[in-house]
Amino acid sequence: MWSRESDAELMAARRTVLLEKGFEIFTKRGIESVSMQNIADAAGCGIATLYRYFEKKQGFVIEVAIKKWNEIRELDSKRREEANIDGMTAAEILEFYLDGFLMLYREKKDLLRFNQMFNMYVESAGTEKTALETYYGMIDNFGEYFRMIYERAKTDKTVRTDIPEAEMFSTTLHLMLAAVTRYAVGLVYKPETGSDDMKELETLKAMMLAMYRQV
Repeated sequence: MWSRESDAELMAARRTVLLEKGFEIFTKRGIESVSMQNIADAAGCGIATLYRYFEKKQGFVIEVAIKKWNEIRELDSKRREEANIDGMTAAEILEFYLDGFLMLYREKKDLLRFNQMFNMYVESAGTEKTALETYYGMIDNFGEYFRMIYERAKTDKTVRTDIPEAEMFSTTLHLMLAAVTRYAVGLVYKPETGSDDMKELETLKAMMLAMYRQV
């Protein structure tokens, strides 16, 4: 059992443990079927302790989503630094951005499965938009790519600028995220002869590039 110590560093560490245990159990059993008691049991603490950190399940689920997508944002920052994105053309930045979705599928299938369940959960729970502001803000951060793309495309002309920036961001985000998520949860047609999931996702990426590159 956890003690009632209130040291800030200790409490932050325990909060992280609870969020990680929540993510682990949600990805295995789904969000709807998991209770706060299940999470407390998995973390090795009492239910009262869990409620000291998170007042409601809905808020806890949202915090799990924010934490996991923040980890992706940090991973993406490292990718950008290693790839020297500042030296890329607009078209190269677009391809780098699309490659990030393929990386998610290769390395973070558990997050994609969780995110699918998360979207269904907040919809069925009638979650207020204000409760999701931080989560949506996390996702909106990826729109920074398109601000960079458009500014660079004004001079290097490697990406179309006749399509609104917000439209291009929304389309690429939704189509690529929907595709890698469907593959991650297994909602795809699989012929008896087999299929190459990465090849198919690479094809989608190529189609997106062909749509937005300046000819």
